[in-house]
Amino acid sequence: MEILTGNELMSGATVYLDRGGNWVEELQQARVFLKEELEAKEAAIAATKKTLRIVSLEVETVTLRDGIIYPDRIRERIRAEGPTAPRFDRQHLDEDGHVSI
Repeated sequence: MEILTGNELMSGATVYLDRGGNWVEELQQARVFLKEELEAKEAAIAATKKTLRIVSLEVETVTLRDGIIYPDRIRERIRAEGPTAPRFDRQHLDEDGHVSI
């Protein structure tokens, strides 16, 4: 089983193709393509490439357990759940340009 994922060009957000052909941010709303749906998957990829709105388009393998989508690769799990380290605000330099260490 596979899903389509990428990043929205304008926001950079991780997005997933849903059953309605829309790009959504929630992994659990992603359309799961079965092996028999190769033509539909290829058509969705082609249509997405024409829009130029989704970058880094990838096909990711997933497993369904009790109706929940689990990405097979750790990379995709991290993209779906968020960063593994805390986010900090950017440090803006003052007039003197010194950086705190």
